Amino acid sequence: QVQVVESGGDLVQAGGSLRLSCTASGLTFDDYAMAWFRQAPGKERERLSCINSIRWGSNTYYADAVKGRFTISRNNAENTLYLQMNNLGPEDTAMYYCAARLNVCVPVTDRFNFWGQGTQVTVSS
Repeated sequence: QVQVVESGGDLVQAGGSLRLSCTASGLTFDDYAMAWFRQAPGKERERLSCINSIRWGSNTYYADAVKGRFTISRNNAENTLYLQMNNLGPEDTAMYYCAARLNVCVPVTDRFNFWGQGTQVTVSS
């Protein structure tokens, strides 16, 4: 049974930083592309960043809204995905989700097969 679990969400002041973690079990982590999404109240879920599987080069992708501020990385030995978030602003307040799909990243939310329950990030102004 596949399990995806996020952690690291918190309340932080504007301009601050957070690092989110996501652990995945029940799958061969190396074979999966991993992504971070977020969803704010009343808004659609948006993909923030994605990293391909090792076989596909671990290429990374970022949404324009977070490019230059967020960094995605993976530790395959520990089946863990990270999202380092810097220079946070109130607009980054949302529930953050980790998701997995085989091989490569795609810009379609529904094509990710496994999802975590989310971790809340709140940025105060």
